[in-house]
Parts: sequence; structure tokens; C-alpha cells
Amino acid sequence: MSFEIEGKLHRKYDTENKTATFQAREFVIETNSNNYMQYIKFQLTQDRCGLIDPYNVGDRMKVHFDLRGREWNDKYFTNLNAWKIEKAGEDVVIVPPPSDDAFPDATTEPVFDDGGDDDLPF
Repeated sequence: MSFEIEGKLHRKYDTENKTATFQAREFVIETNSNNYMQYIKFQLTQDRCGLIDPYNVGDRMKVHFDLRGREWNDKYFTNLNAWKIEKAGEDVVIVPPPSDDAFPDATTEPVFDDGGDDDLPF
């Protein structure tokens, strides 16, 4: 099951070697949900630990992640496992609103030179 969320990078942590063959890295994004700031922690693992390197605190991003859960000693753990990070709004094209001088007035009305040949029947 895959999810995605957009937010601003709040904090990123160093990569930790959990075992000789397993490494993980965590980062936190902040989102504004119903006027309350939410801080959501994600985990990157193995070769994906470097995905967060190009981003700085304050950068807007979209995180694609899977929801993972496991049991250990009758305790349950949930993890948001990030597998893709991209800049937020990369696919969005922002069109600026027209300025006041973009609309013609009576002095800039187009002139058509039809050569006097009017073929309208009325």
C-alpha cells in the first residue's frame, strides 16, 4: 500500500548503521492540517538513505511512502517507510494573473483593412 504527502522539511538526521548490513536514516516533515502543525517522521533504509541529501531544512517536498508494521515481544511498531522524495509542485505550472496593462483599451483597438470589399449580405 503506497501513500504520498507534501510538506516542508523540518529536520533530517544522519544515517545510522543499525547492524553490519543494515542502515537507516530518519527525517521529519511538517504539514499544516486543520490549522495545526503536524510533524511526521519518515525512515529511509539501505541505498535510499541518500535520497534526502539534496534537500535543506525548509524545502517543500512530496514524500512517497509505505506504511509498515511489526510485532516484537508483544509490542507493536509502525513505520513510515519513504521510498521516493521529490520537490513539491514540480508538475504544477503557475500562471501569473494578468496585469492591468494586459487588457486593451479603445486606443489599442485592432484595425482591420478589408480593402473596401465587404461581402456580407446586409
